[in-house]
Amino acid sequence: MNKISIIVPCFNEEEVLPAFYQETRKVVSTISDASYEFVFIDDGSRDHTLDILRLLSYQDAHCKYISFSRNFGKEAAMYAGLTEATGDYCVLMDADLQHPPKLLPDMYHAVSQEGYDCCAGKRVGREGDGVLRSFLSKSFYRVIQKLTHMNMSDGAGDFRMMNRKMINAILEMKEYNRYTKGIFSFVGFETKWLEFHNVERAAGKTKWNIKSLFSYAFDGILSFSTAPLKLSGILGLLFLLISACLGVTAIFHPKTWLIVTAIVVFLSSLQMLMVFILGEYLSKDYLENKKRPIYIVREESSSN
Repeated sequence: MNKISIIVPCFNEEEVLPAFYQETRKVVSTISDASYEFVFIDDGSRDHTLDILRLLSYQDAHCKYISFSRNFGKEAAMYAGLTEATGDYCVLMDADLQHPPKLLPDMYHAVSQEGYDCCAGKRVGREGDGVLRSFLSKSFYRVIQKLTHMNMSDGAGDFRMMNRKMINAILEMKEYNRYTKGIFSFVGFETKWLEFHNVERAAGKTKWNIKSLFSYAFDGILSFSTAPLKLSGILGLLFLLISACLGVTAIFHPKTWLIVTAIVVFLSSLQMLMVFILGEYLSKDYLENKKRPIYIVREESSSN
């Protein structure tokens, strides 16, 4: 009999965890030819999330958890879940019930019977998201697809069920700075898409604000594209030409020194911007070379 591992990253999810567990367990238990396990990852929660996970693991042998020593981020939590999972198939799910559990039987059928390596949910619509957030998200995916030439379309998130071959390929990628959406696209494999409508969180508050979304987007671009490095060279040549033209103009119009000074200051700011981009790439390489662990476990259910 096949086994399905349901991997659930958790950060301050005390309000929604019981409802998520009940709803998901009810659905996955209807899959007659597969057993299941819940792998909860407590990503340094500061509420009663860990207490709830302890109780679930005590009451239900299908549940296990690991708790990080601090908040390492969702990317680390997903990697930890895939590492700890023992199932033939793994599904990544958010605890807020925005990933509908009702799709699990269809996902399992696709990967176990239809020959797909992965079955992923694709969100349709952005109900519950603000106008600005929706615009920025759509814009980001258009940009990153052009920069990386990989399939990372808007709505294609982490919610997906994968077979063991794809899971092992993902686990082989051990970089510290992880961008899992890009990793899914990089490793390839045959994927079936199931559309679902976006809904608001069942309870609690989202952990993603504009600042964190910008940071996540920037990490994604740096992880899978060198285009910003090429941009610095193109802009450098362009403004070198402009400065040469201004210099020639200044010979015939000495009073234009104010314009020239303004251009020099502007070019200096662009130079600093490019140095910043280079610094970001160097910082990523710096962290990779340190070979730091992606996460550190403080407590796990098997140790209780």
